[in-house]
Amino acid sequence: MEVVLVILVIIIVILCANLRIVPQAEAFVIERLGKYRATWGAGLHVKVPFIERVARRVTMKEQVLDFPPQPVITKDNVTMQIDSVVFCKVFDPQLYTYGVESPISGLQNLAATTLRNIIGEMELDQTLTGRDAINGRMQAVLDEATDPWGIKVTRVEIKNIQPPPEIEQIMTKQMRAERERRQTVLEAQAHQEAVVSRAEGDKRAKILAAEAERDAQIALAEGRARSIKMVYEAEAQGLEALKNANVSETVLRLKGIEALKDVADGRATKIFMPTDVTKTVSSLGVIGEALGIGDSTEIDKSEKPHEEAKEDYCCDDLTGNVSAEAALTSASIEQDIANHTMDL
Repeated sequence: MEVVLVILVIIIVILCANLRIVPQAEAFVIERLGKYRATWGAGLHVKVPFIERVARRVTMKEQVLDFPPQPVITKDNVTMQIDSVVFCKVFDPQLYTYGVESPISGLQNLAATTLRNIIGEMELDQTLTGRDAINGRMQAVLDEATDPWGIKVTRVEIKNIQPPPEIEQIMTKQMRAERERRQTVLEAQAHQEAVVSRAEGDKRAKILAAEAERDAQIALAEGRARSIKMVYEAEAQGLEALKNANVSETVLRLKGIEALKDVADGRATKIFMPTDVTKTVSSLGVIGEALGIGDSTEIDKSEKPHEEAKEDYCCDDLTGNVSAEAALTSASIEQDIANHTMDL
């Protein structure tokens, strides 16, 4: 009985020792008597004692491999350091275990040689500006080369490109010259736009000033014509009123005598006397003075005084020429109307 109990304990210990729990995102490669037997996924597994063994534990997660900078030479013989990053994952644990002795080391060397081949076909400027092209070509080459190893290259990135110091100085000078050129071009464009805008503004201002002066002249001419028309209409209406009033002969003679008062102001050289007025004027002194004989008064040939146009106090130095001219013209029209009325 004791022997059976000991055997049962030994069996239980052996079974517990051969139980294996595979974590998530990992795989176990199992060998039986040195030969590949199976690949265990996540879960609980039992291996045959003394016959099977776990040959390798493989992670199925995506790995990030940051390789050290590699010296490369471009097509135009420029030596520089390039640092690359490779993203990969294992898709076949069996190939990963038996395909190559050291998969990560092999991938690193393969990435370095591929990078040298690609950069050797490109010039310096293409290398600095063509990172996407370099990444795509490296990923295609590495993915195809690592398929027999059970590795899938998902992405390749060029992390850093370090050109020689003298090349960096030349690039700095080139960048400074390019920025100065852009600044000069922008300043020239700004100056050109400012000149064009100023010229367009002056042109528009002159056009508006000319239109304003034209409209002012038209308005002044219309006002002058309207004022003259109104004066003559008033005269016509006055004559029509006198005609319709049936003025008597006595009133007409009185008006004639009042007209003679203006005629006899010493300025007239010729006098036209109606026949009816000669009948009323019998004084020889008047006839002698009119004919210029005897003790006559010397004719005053100076210009008949007229009232000057009054200055518009609303106009000053700040008022425009058109506004000042309009104000003077309006005052002149009023004065002409007043003088014309006096002459009548």
